[in-house]
Amino acid sequence: MRQLPEADRDAIRLAQDPKFPRLLEQITATGGCSHPIHLSGSTTTLDGTTGEILHHYATRNEPGERLLVRCRNRRATVCPACSRLHAGDTYHLVRAGLIGGKNVPDTVRHRPRLFVTLTAPSFGPVHRSGEPCRPRRDGGTCQHGRPVGCGTIHAPDAPVVGQPLCTDCYDYTAHALWHAHASKLWDRFVIDVRRRLASSVGLVQSRFARHARLSFARVAEYQKRAAVHVHAVVRLDGPNGSDDEPPAWGTTALLAHAVRASARRVLVHTPYSPAVGELELRWGAQVDTRVLRTDGDGPDDDAVAAYVAKYVTKGASETGAGTDHPPTTRADIESASVSDHVRTLMRTCWRLGGLPEYEPLRLRAWTHTLGYRGHILTKSRAYSTTYAALRAERAHHVGHVDLPDAITERDWRYIGSGHTPGAALIAAGIAEDIAQNRAAALESLRPGGDAV
Repeated sequence: MRQLPEADRDAIRLAQDPKFPRLLEQITATGGCSHPIHLSGSTTTLDGTTGEILHHYATRNEPGERLLVRCRNRRATVCPACSRLHAGDTYHLVRAGLIGGKNVPDTVRHRPRLFVTLTAPSFGPVHRSGEPCRPRRDGGTCQHGRPVGCGTIHAPDAPVVGQPLCTDCYDYTAHALWHAHASKLWDRFVIDVRRRLASSVGLVQSRFARHARLSFARVAEYQKRAAVHVHAVVRLDGPNGSDDEPPAWGTTALLAHAVRASARRVLVHTPYSPAVGELELRWGAQVDTRVLRTDGDGPDDDAVAAYVAKYVTKGASETGAGTDHPPTTRADIESASVSDHVRTLMRTCWRLGGLPEYEPLRLRAWTHTLGYRGHILTKSRAYSTTYAALRAERAHHVGHVDLPDAITERDWRYIGSGHTPGAALIAAGIAEDIAQNRAAALESLRPGGDAV
């Protein structure tokens, strides 16, 4: 007789437990989170005046005496359920800064706004898609005897796209160090944009904040060549941020000019290394500044928010640029399921991370992201709402909010994470049902759908 798989046997065991209905409620409440956090403890709500207990909850009567809560991992490769929730929050966060809502006035849609793309510089010629990979001058070979061009027109999804024409010519050291300094380069860029805006209207740079504020939300994305580039919504506000109108001199044209000039000008120097020297790092030559307009003549606000939300949930392994978890040994790098190009970048990060002059960069800890150690999404404080505010709003709608004039005492501790094989099978089914229901609801709202 054929034996059932372990997950099926475990699911049957769980279903026979008297507390299974409550376990199913918990898994459903997490949205089918694939790696939930297990907590043990209690929450007691008291009347602030009399001390009377208004509400008490403890996990002692829960299945396994524990409560399951979402892992909140943004990566779809780690937890599809939580990544969808994170994508939704990101969409609303970015969209609020574009058109208002979530305590952001709708007047922000009429302010100077740009959708900016900043790229990494070239570290060596790579195979491209849509056009022959030929050099500016026909024919010839590099110093390593390899052709300096490729006459093939590659499809966008061809595996060779983004791979170096010559791995020996490719500057892997500069690539890894550029990633390690990309966040610092962005900070310098934002500072320089403010300076240029101030100087262009005759303001002392230190007084710019009294007249205007630069607000932004940016997302980092890996290109086919495994180099990060940045998409950002940049908005010009008054000194108090989204609640304040920009000064009369704050025009879209002025903002666009400052962005382009700063992208060409700013630079960062790497620490001096006897093995590498000192590198001068800049943005790439390709800088795109698209005006976001309210009259439809430009990128659509919803499309921009959706694009950012879609990318921010991707893991490194999903983009083909690194892995979701850091390697602990060189053997982990060699066994990683990545391209030869990415593997060489990971080796470079590991090697450079062993040099004392680069120790502050923590390159070995960030080998899995090819040296890039910034957040995938960052925003200025005044751009829009926050993830914490969105989570609090969601909790309010489902009733998990403290009573007014009450004192809440909490005593919780972490006791584990993850699912048993059977619970994982159940969670996956719940997550799939939720995703299908959401897709059906969205389809019904589209023109030609079934919604009335």
